[in-house]
Amino acid sequence: MKPIANLIHVEDLKLGLDWYQKAFPDAIVRTIDDFTFLEVNGFALELVLADEKVGSGKSGSVTYWLVESLEYEMERFKSIGSIIYRGPMEIEANQWMCQVTDPFGNLIGLRGPF
Repeated sequence: MKPIANLIHVEDLKLGLDWYQKAFPDAIVRTIDDFTFLEVNGFALELVLADEKVGSGKSGSVTYWLVESLEYEMERFKSIGSIIYRGPMEIEANQWMCQVTDPFGNLIGLRGPF
């Protein structure tokens, strides 16, 4: 098995898609039928509307992205409105991690050298 997609629950699909395109500038926009999502290196970021069953926010799993420079990516995410929620903290093998927010309170994990 290998992971292929991450559902991200948002209150506004257009705002979510616009923000995630800034957060992941190498993402390719894909549309199947009426469903638009972002593809990053074969992995799908699927933005869906939050509802009464699954809301947005800091209450679930966090997907971590490997980055070349944690410090650079932290600053880049802050420049598009993210808040550093957790970290940075050293983990193992000269790697560091942190979590940043999206406009809906969801968390994005970043890992890499600092």
